[in-house]
Amino acid sequence: MAALPDLETAGAVRRDLRAAPFLVAARGGTPSRVPVWFMRQAGRSLPEYRALRAGTGMIQACLDPELTCEITLQPVRRHGVDAAILFSDIVVPLYLSGIGVDIVAGVGPVVARPVRTAADVEALPTLHPEQVTPVTDAIRLLTRALGETPLIGFAGAPFTLASYLVEGGPSRNHEKTKALMRSAPAVWHALLAKLADSTSVFLRAQIAAGVDAVQLFDSWAGALTERDYRSFVAPHSAAVLGPLAAAGVPRIHFGVGTGELLGAMSEITDVIGVDWRVPLDEAVRRTGGTHPVQGNLDPAVLFADAASVESEVRRIAAEGRAAPGHVFNLGHGVLPETDPDVVTRVVDLVHTLPVR
Repeated sequence: MAALPDLETAGAVRRDLRAAPFLVAARGGTPSRVPVWFMRQAGRSLPEYRALRAGTGMIQACLDPELTCEITLQPVRRHGVDAAILFSDIVVPLYLSGIGVDIVAGVGPVVARPVRTAADVEALPTLHPEQVTPVTDAIRLLTRALGETPLIGFAGAPFTLASYLVEGGPSRNHEKTKALMRSAPAVWHALLAKLADSTSVFLRAQIAAGVDAVQLFDSWAGALTERDYRSFVAPHSAAVLGPLAAAGVPRIHFGVGTGELLGAMSEITDVIGVDWRVPLDEAVRRTGGTHPVQGNLDPAVLFADAASVESEVRRIAAEGRAAPGHVFNLGHGVLPETDPDVVTRVVDLVHTLPVR
């Protein structure tokens, strides 16, 4: 395993934001207001983001500290959200380690050489802390600029990274991934262990630079049964999230279509992210009532009329009161065509709703 930044040292450089509503809720306390932020709030729907990104590739933007800082700050300024999410992409640590990957417009991440054999896994480079400098430089800029707004660090989970590497790009059915998982379990576990190593380096470097929470994003875990998730995936995500507990920052785990996996996912994290398919009070029941929850407005609802949006926001906030803490969010990321003014109105509304 690559050398990892010391988590106790990391704790000494973080800001004291214990009263920040997002952090209070994420730790299961009663905040001064219902906190709200949105996945993919950094970019996507904002015209100022599109203007800033013009002519710059996604990965290149993620590795430009000043650009990353500005993009991360834009939704905080515009919407008044209670947390900033680091502008990044799940394949950034792969790229930084030397793996041939690019983000192709209209397609997504594309891998130059798919990984499907033991030799392919052995040849994969691992990430080292010094390679994360462009990201940690951006974090240090952000922690100075954000004031009392917490910053969330970000990484893709080992399973989702593995799926991109094995398939060579996005996949509807993940057939090559599932075939490798079952036909060559030793190769599979070696691959995920290597990816967990790099993901740990990536998140620990972010914590050392000063992020106030982290989110592990498993885009494709919803393609699995609970049995397969527990056998082939959860141990590797736990290898990432488990040691981070020493840093004292909230750990959020989120996946798409993972309603049947919520119980298993909650066993390895502090806060469980919920997509829009499962009501929050039901998610609380499935996770034993012990975890704060994050979510879970359907991103498509933001295209509806104002009364419908308000009704859904109020319903979700009410369901979230069943949890020890609730961080209001979407059930996935902001869609590119979303009206930013609607997003701002949702933030304003959430801030008026009762916490308990």
